[in-house]
Amino acid sequence: MTAVVTGASGGIGLEFCRALARLKHDLVMVSIDDTPLVEAAAAIASDFGVKTYPLTIDLCREDAPDRIFAFLQNLGLDPDILINNAGIFSFAEVTDIPEAKIDAFISLHVRATTNLSVKFGRFFRKKGAGYILNMSSMSCWMPMPGLAMYSSTKAYIRAFSRALHYELRDYGVNVMVACPGGIATDLFGLPDNLKRLALRIGAIERPDRFARNAIKRLFKGKAQYINGLTNRLAILMIGMTPRAARMQVKRRLLDRGISRP
Repeated sequence: MTAVVTGASGGIGLEFCRALARLKHDLVMVSIDDTPLVEAAAAIASDFGVKTYPLTIDLCREDAPDRIFAFLQNLGLDPDILINNAGIFSFAEVTDIPEAKIDAFISLHVRATTNLSVKFGRFFRKKGAGYILNMSSMSCWMPMPGLAMYSSTKAYIRAFSRALHYELRDYGVNVMVACPGGIATDLFGLPDNLKRLALRIGAIERPDRFARNAIKRLFKGKAQYINGLTNRLAILMIGMTPRAARMQVKRRLLDRGISRP
């Protein structure tokens, strides 16, 4: 089997690649970061004895899905799995985020995820089998100040993926959306000492463990994966967060300049 993984040069995407390689799946590893991608692909091929094909591409380009499929066809590869993992993050008020980054949120989280899912979904439907895993986030339930672009585009991914799961299920294709809580990667800019503390107390999860569990559930035909009982219970509480608490997030964090546009 051959898997296509976006955002594959680091973080959760790289752990998805390692988890699939342990299962002896060949990999098309997609990322915008050329050197880390090529190095990661070579290491996985050496460590696990699978074939890896690095593809450096900006997924915000409108022709990215066509270029990925052309890459597969030129190599004679028949994909079985798509993992839409590539993402960006910003903690800032929307009016402080540069327009180019706002466009990137929409291009990467909405357009690229949609177009890749549709293109691969049509291919999988035709052959009667396939798997698509789209990465959302726990933040998709959190309309909090500072997270507007991230959480709203991740909410789109969840709603789109849940609907696509039902549309493709009768054709032998499973679409699953993953909504992780805190994961120990560099996406959110958490300092290493706080990251280690959060891991010790169970506030965040190791990316390798998350990736293994997500893939296991994808192959079982699940429609959605939320890691950890604490995260699943937290969803019930998010909707009850009072406005005063949300305003404290703005005033204590955003207004004091703790932001990453």
